[in-house]
Amino acid sequence: MTRFLPMVAAWLDGEGGPCASTWGWRCFQLGLFFLPSSALLAGLLLFPALILGSVGRERPFWRDPWNAPLLLAAVFMVVGCVQSYSGPLAWAGLANWIPFFWGFWGFQPYVALASSRRRSSLWLVAGTVPVVVTGLGQLWLGWQGPWQMFGGLIIWFMSAGGRPEGRLSGLFDYANIASAWLAMVWPLMLAALVQPGLNRTRRGVVLTMAAAVVLSLVLTESRNGWGALVLAVPLVLGPPSWPWLLPLLGLALLPVLVAVVPGVPPLLQDPARTFVPEGIWARLSDTQYASQRALASTRLSQWGLALQLIAERPWFGWGAAAFSVIYPLRAGKWHGHAHNLPLELAISHGLPAAVLVVALVLLLLVVSLRRGPLALFDRAWWTAALVLTVLHATDLPFFDSRLNIAGWILLAGLRASFSPRVQPAQHAAPVAGA
Repeated sequence: MTRFLPMVAAWLDGEGGPCASTWGWRCFQLGLFFLPSSALLAGLLLFPALILGSVGRERPFWRDPWNAPLLLAAVFMVVGCVQSYSGPLAWAGLANWIPFFWGFWGFQPYVALASSRRRSSLWLVAGTVPVVVTGLGQLWLGWQGPWQMFGGLIIWFMSAGGRPEGRLSGLFDYANIASAWLAMVWPLMLAALVQPGLNRTRRGVVLTMAAAVVLSLVLTESRNGWGALVLAVPLVLGPPSWPWLLPLLGLALLPVLVAVVPGVPPLLQDPARTFVPEGIWARLSDTQYASQRALASTRLSQWGLALQLIAERPWFGWGAAAFSVIYPLRAGKWHGHAHNLPLELAISHGLPAAVLVVALVLLLLVVSLRRGPLALFDRAWWTAALVLTVLHATDLPFFDSRLNIAGWILLAGLRASFSPRVQPAQHAAPVAGA
């Protein structure tokens, strides 16, 4: 044991880069591994990593121009809480945003190098194994919780058969949240699979993991997750693969489109629906639940009312969680959020805050992509950030703290990838690979 621990420590210390604290880098890696399983365990590791990543930096938070939109958005959020419709909930809602603005900056030293982003990606992939195992176990073996650790400090509420019934949810509260996590990890998993240099045994292990992630994502029955599954492949494999990959994907998706798109003649649609599994085309065409769904339950109804609420209070919003209070009063149907991140932000904290945060995310995606040809894992990192961004157009998985943390770490990696220097003052040379 005395020889083993130093070997593990030496391995953990690798690929961290000169800008990362040794203990912070160790905590950061282990925190990523535990993140999908337990936000508490991950937080106990990531919080000290965040502190260590924030001290001794050459430039303070407020001197990085990329933090300016977040500072200004935070001001709008705090001011809006003073006269919010939702009262104390508005102040509690700040926990979904302001601490993560700090994390966006404080985690950058740990993801400043291409090598550290690659290793961080692999930690997230490895940490997803419990999600896949428990998810398949709940569907196929009837596993159910609650499972407890440390005297009830950590509890997994896992439903036999998934939640909703028949849809994989694993260690997450709901199938759509599990799907969002798996969709975010899928590009990283794909990069791990196609990376050069793996021997046959390792390639086989990674291939098994990749197949399990794909299967689990399909079993969540999330249309957003299925779309992310396809979208990630050409983006991760890169432009050299497009001449053969895009036509191949088009041919594979053609029967699905014919089976789903309304107005296709039965002469073509019926054979397509025979070929494509009913669970897929019925879910994509929404015929499974369309007859049971009231107008007030649809996304369009929610977004229409959301726009009205924004128009009524455009500057500082109604306060966090106000949508869940107002929507039942006006539509007669309860919904916890607006199922769209820009709209939810504008309702809760006002249009200026929403524009500042959304513009920052989009600009990070554009600028990091334009810095030149990306290596394999940097393409996967960028794709994971894009996938998570797109998912927030029709749902709000960021309300799960694990996905919120992962999302801001991905954004921190994008920022650090083109930062001139993310390092302490005592290092004069710029970070390699920045």
